[in-house]
Amino acid sequence: MEMTKINAGKLRAIGYDASKRILRIELEDGSALEYNGVGESIWRNFKSASSQWSYYRDNIEEEFAATRVSAKSTSGGKNPLDDLFK
Repeated sequence: MEMTKINAGKLRAIGYDASKRILRIELEDGSALEYNGVGESIWRNFKSASSQWSYYRDNIEEEFAATRVSAKSTSGGKNPLDDLFK
């Protein structure tokens, strides 16, 4: 999934997989959340919102269930389990 770096509230990067309908956000603390079942119209509105942090809080955070994932899993095919077994 291609991530776009942003600086909006606590958001640092956002990305969307249209085929799987998954929205991924990376937060300032380095954690990442994935939201399943997010429609493309929500993604387009979120991506182009004048206040992405407000849009996220009002239309995504409260409407969809999040799964916490490792933000590092997006970096060039690195196995996310590597960090657990160092």
